[in-house]
Amino acid sequence: MDSRLRSQVVFHLTGRQPDDGGAEQPLPAGLRPALLAPYRKLESIRHDFPVVLAAGPGEYVVSLAAAVDGALRTAAPQGLQGEAMRKRALHIERLIREAVAKGAQGTLLQAWDTAVAGAGTDDAWRREMTAVRNALAVDGELAGCDSRLPSRFLRHAWAVVQGDKARAARLRIDALVLRLEGILRADYARSAVAFQVANLQQTFGGSHQALFNFATMSRLLSPAASQGGLDTPRRARIEWALRTLREQAFFPPPGDPGAQEANNGGFAFDNVSAALESCRHRLPDMLSLLKALSLAELEVEGQFVEQLHAPIFDGMQSQDFTAAELQFFPDYLVTLDSDAPGVQADLGNALSSGMPVKVLLEVRDLLEEAAPGQGRFSFGMRGSQLASMAMTFGDAFVLQSAASNLLHMRDGIQRGLRHAGPTLFSVYAPADGESTLPGYLAAASAMQSRAFPAFSYDPGRGSDSATRFSLENNPQPDVDWPLEFLTYADQDLQAVTEELAFTFVDFLLADRRHNRHFAVIPRAHWGEGLISARQWLESPPADAATGLPYVLAVDDADLLCRVVVDERMMRAAQRCRETWHRLQELGGIHDSRTEALLAREKAAWEQGRAVDTAALAPAAIPAAPGDQPSIAAAVPDTAAAEDEAAPNPDVAYIETLRCSSCNECTLASPKMFAYDQNKQAYITDLKAGSYRQLVEAAESCQVSVIHPGKPWNSDEPGLDELIERARPFQ
Repeated sequence: MDSRLRSQVVFHLTGRQPDDGGAEQPLPAGLRPALLAPYRKLESIRHDFPVVLAAGPGEYVVSLAAAVDGALRTAAPQGLQGEAMRKRALHIERLIREAVAKGAQGTLLQAWDTAVAGAGTDDAWRREMTAVRNALAVDGELAGCDSRLPSRFLRHAWAVVQGDKARAARLRIDALVLRLEGILRADYARSAVAFQVANLQQTFGGSHQALFNFATMSRLLSPAASQGGLDTPRRARIEWALRTLREQAFFPPPGDPGAQEANNGGFAFDNVSAALESCRHRLPDMLSLLKALSLAELEVEGQFVEQLHAPIFDGMQSQDFTAAELQFFPDYLVTLDSDAPGVQADLGNALSSGMPVKVLLEVRDLLEEAAPGQGRFSFGMRGSQLASMAMTFGDAFVLQSAASNLLHMRDGIQRGLRHAGPTLFSVYAPADGESTLPGYLAAASAMQSRAFPAFSYDPGRGSDSATRFSLENNPQPDVDWPLEFLTYADQDLQAVTEELAFTFVDFLLADRRHNRHFAVIPRAHWGEGLISARQWLESPPADAATGLPYVLAVDDADLLCRVVVDERMMRAAQRCRETWHRLQELGGIHDSRTEALLAREKAAWEQGRAVDTAALAPAAIPAAPGDQPSIAAAVPDTAAAEDEAAPNPDVAYIETLRCSSCNECTLASPKMFAYDQNKQAYITDLKAGSYRQLVEAAESCQVSVIHPGKPWNSDEPGLDELIERARPFQ
């Protein structure tokens, strides 16, 4: 083994550079997987980010590109003038994308105005961009794909859902308040108090009060007045329900200070204990409001029965709340850091509490090293696997996604926020500065490499895992690693196209903290003994010298490199693939139980087929003692048998065994054709019909089992034509 190969093997097995002056080079600056080379200038490429956290009706979040496209469809005219406007608008869009990537904040309209003002163009150009601005259908805060995106995105989505809940609740509450007030007003109008002098005077305008003697009016009307239509218990119930509905603080009227407090954090927390304590503190008020709503609905419909409903209302307790009843109230949003101590216990408390808690788990690090002495690479133990563990709670909605995929998962996020029960959103957004890639690519590569795959578990979709679990939005979910083609120039400047897999190792390569697990191999040493990481993962070699794994990468100058990976990282990639396989099985992809069952059924079918074939074989005739069996005698004369069984083509016949019982021939000529006991056709009497009828029956037969033969009546007209028509059936 030469010194070059020895140094490479030592690095792969130990992760340490040898001390003998090996040929390995330090990692170039800005090293990234080769498949990501086309996206070096991401800000100049139209993609999903930044997004607009839209305010108002319609989609609650849209991409900047989609917003500009919609405005151009409205504002840009057809032809060359419209094309010029589109190019200018796309230039403004690129300026906004670059500004957000550098940390700019504000709304879409503010960013548009800033970009147009900074472009320094003429008045006509500004007028065009103003027209596009006015055509923008949405406005709201712009958000880039950075470490703050999960919190901003989920907080905005949560606020939208809570706003919808509040509006629906206010409609229900306000309608009941009006009807209860109407009942009390009607009761008051029928009471003796309403006919007192002072109260009668208030029912007339001041200019007309002198025209009436209210004392006489009161004396005349009072005998006809009843004591009111409501008995004392019912009036007390209605008054209590009305007071409770008016004073409830969960859904204050628009403009009320309480509404602003609820929207700004009255139900948002950064730890589970505070959220659960707040929820428990509000339980008595929640119980009172639910009682008031139910009682009011019974009263306004006149369906309250004292003997039946009073004991039920008296016995209602907060622990009797159903998920649907809790869904009426505002949800509690809790934001957790996956690196925080005790996060697993906090998640267990939140998801098993039965409270309407929506938890955002922010995962910023998938590549944390194990503690010294553990002897393994503990990637994603606290991050990517917590969501999988949460699915065991059964009634909890679980959604996992990288930050780059949140826009595509916006409908799933809405389903989770509207789920009648606890919900977990586990979102990966890498910490700023730890990757050589921009935030969008770093998050997307985590999902692409299976380090942080996207999935959802929705108990509302059905009762089994097949309907609840979905591997939505993952690229090529039926394979271990997504496969893409890379075209590059070799040493002779010839184009080479190679199929590459984007593996966990490719994702790891872009993390600056783990550069020591990689070593660049100079192009002069690209020889035998190097295999791709994909090949190594499919079949790890027994001898490291015969198969050192490498990945293709590019440096800042887009020069292609081969980078050897140490064994520790390759084992981590294997564990990542095993985790992905478990998710695939949950999603019904490569299900080991199903595949084993299919293999057993196939083996049983083949065994049964072999038995049937053996049973159909001719029995062997034992030879007489001393006789030598003849080979010719052992082999049946199939040609002679076929000649003997072959029908005469000149005589009409039907292949009865192949008849499909379609009734075409028996209906057309019932005297010529008939069915046997198996309801399959045969010819009864050829002369009972004409040759024309026989040919037409052959043409109409669905399985072509009727063979007309030659005509038996040479005097039948049109025989030349009929014989030609019968030729295909001979």
